[in-house]
Amino acid sequence: MSKRIELAENGLHLVIEVTESGDVLFLHFGAQPYDPAMLGGSQKAGFRLMELQLTGEDRAEYHGRTHRASYPGLRMVYDGHADRREALGRKLELRLRDEATGLKATQHIQFYNGVQTVRCWVVLENEGEAPAEVEYVSSFALTGLDKEGAQDRDEKMRLYVAHNGWQSELQWRSYKLPELGMSHLKDRGSKRVSCSNTGSWSAAEHIPMAVLANEEAGTSLFWQIEHNGSWHWEIIEQSDLLTVLIGGPTEHDNHWWLSLAPGERFESVPLAVGSVAGGFEESIAQLTAYRRLIRRPNDDNRLLRVIFNDYMNCLWGDPTTEKLLPLIDAAADVGCEYFCIDAGWYAAGEWWDGVGEWLPSGERFPEGIKYVLDYIRGKGLIPGLWLELEVMGVNSPKLAETDDSWFFMRHGKRVKDRSRYQLDYRNPKVIAHADEVIRRLVEDYGVGYIKMDYNINAGIGTETDADSVGDGLLRHNRAYMAWLDRIFARYPELVIENCSSGGMRMDYAMLSRHSIQSTSDQEDYVKYAAIAAASPAALTPEQSAVWSYPLREGDDEEVVFNMVNALLLRVHQSGHLAELSPRRRALVKEALDYYKSIRADIPEALPFWPLGLPKQQDDWVSFGLHAGDRVYVAVWRTGGEAAEVELPLERWRGRELTARCAYPAEAPGTAWRWLPAEGALRASLPAGRTARLFELRAEK
Repeated sequence: MSKRIELAENGLHLVIEVTESGDVLFLHFGAQPYDPAMLGGSQKAGFRLMELQLTGEDRAEYHGRTHRASYPGLRMVYDGHADRREALGRKLELRLRDEATGLKATQHIQFYNGVQTVRCWVVLENEGEAPAEVEYVSSFALTGLDKEGAQDRDEKMRLYVAHNGWQSELQWRSYKLPELGMSHLKDRGSKRVSCSNTGSWSAAEHIPMAVLANEEAGTSLFWQIEHNGSWHWEIIEQSDLLTVLIGGPTEHDNHWWLSLAPGERFESVPLAVGSVAGGFEESIAQLTAYRRLIRRPNDDNRLLRVIFNDYMNCLWGDPTTEKLLPLIDAAADVGCEYFCIDAGWYAAGEWWDGVGEWLPSGERFPEGIKYVLDYIRGKGLIPGLWLELEVMGVNSPKLAETDDSWFFMRHGKRVKDRSRYQLDYRNPKVIAHADEVIRRLVEDYGVGYIKMDYNINAGIGTETDADSVGDGLLRHNRAYMAWLDRIFARYPELVIENCSSGGMRMDYAMLSRHSIQSTSDQEDYVKYAAIAAASPAALTPEQSAVWSYPLREGDDEEVVFNMVNALLLRVHQSGHLAELSPRRRALVKEALDYYKSIRADIPEALPFWPLGLPKQQDDWVSFGLHAGDRVYVAVWRTGGEAAEVELPLERWRGRELTARCAYPAEAPGTAWRWLPAEGALRASLPAGRTARLFELRAEK
């Protein structure tokens, strides 16, 4: 007899069918209840719970480069399930087995109380007598993405993807599938729409997430892969419907291959997936709530203290006592609360290829670095230092104490990138070295903030103690996370910023630990506006660190634009504050004073985009946060001839709101008006390269 497993939890509906032959069919996962009329009987065969490919096993159907129709994935049968309540929420575990190999697989689906998002992963256990050689395993597989609605999928499905790159992070774009080359021509094809990352920069080209909207049905599916290394997802066609396969690294895409010996187990890369009635903004609202739930509890995301960092458009990695003291004075004067000395503090001159020892330079700090750190503390600020603790420069004096076992190796040689070697965090000696550096900074120097940078991509992985180079990378990724967990357990008040040349490792393996994420190394404040405005789609607003760096040669509007970039997120102040005119420095202080008056709202607020997701090519950019009866809207006019813009705020249509220009208080050339009937804020800004922050409140 076949059986049904049906769950309705937190607004999500899940239906799994176990056939008489033991096949496990994942028929439905979505925000709407399941309607059996949506599926024909012949379509159900493609609704497999997971895909699993072992070396030496067959493949079925025309598959091209897709991972569908895998063996023993097609052969796996039901082996029981568990459905229970846990502190986080409901937990479903579905067990499958393959009689031929003795391999067992458990699909984990963890619900979270109050959010329409689940975390999924698969555990493989080899109970056979021979090694199970794994080429691919999905962490989540779902068929029938387009089954709701009558329109063809070419018309109704829209995919949102965040393209990423150095100084060009968070470039969101949306596509119909034919625009990506997947037109509906057959019931199943070999074409796939996919995103994949290979290497130690998890967001080298794309943020590991996406949103797929069914515009006819008014629902969306969304996912994020929670891993700091290689990952892969693909949308494919089978059973005349769309399937998504999401997971970690694969052999064919990412050089990952695993030999699972009898008695061994493997846990796949975890991911979050959810569904909403609504589109992109509703999806991000659910993801934002979920991200806040899974994050390491910490005071930093509640207090949102203002950080000054001396790097961007300021000292550029060339700090000295003489240069720092006036900056510290100025940072304290405008209201900063952390002062972080960025790169260069450990070397007299050029430092790039010599990093790794992490001892202060006597030439830069004749009185010793503790003199400067104590000076920071004496001004009421918490001192911070920059580190890049996953690498060692090719000319580092520390190399004399190491051997090849410390580093990534391929073809018998150390992996080298940008004159640095990649440290392997599976090595106890590397862990001891990293532990001692952190201990020295925190316990001896009194540092309370570390900017942890990572400026290389170590590539496909390491061959040391690994079944494949991708296996070595995955094991290292997990060892680094375990080390980071121990550091936070040892120093719970320590704030460690996640930075990888800006946002090159923007993922929720890292961000479930780190309270703050560098979003970009973008040096042009005008170009930064679109990056800042797009960032709350990829991470919570309170984790999104955005540079604000008034320039020596700028004017009042340049200061205001810089400050608006950061005011609804996490302020990462920089620039030559000590050299600004009194008027321009006062504008910085005014912005930070206002930020402190509203920052308690940010950790509870949800983002929205009145003009749609921003693009660098746009003349107008806007994003906002809403928290209870308060609405904050940042508006940038980057160029163009139009002096006025209408910002749709549909959620508040028909409501009376009071609107004011919150920053700057004196806003020459600026006009604004709330239009309740239209549900829009009409605003005019004086010229290109200007910005304003508006605050709207519901009338009691």
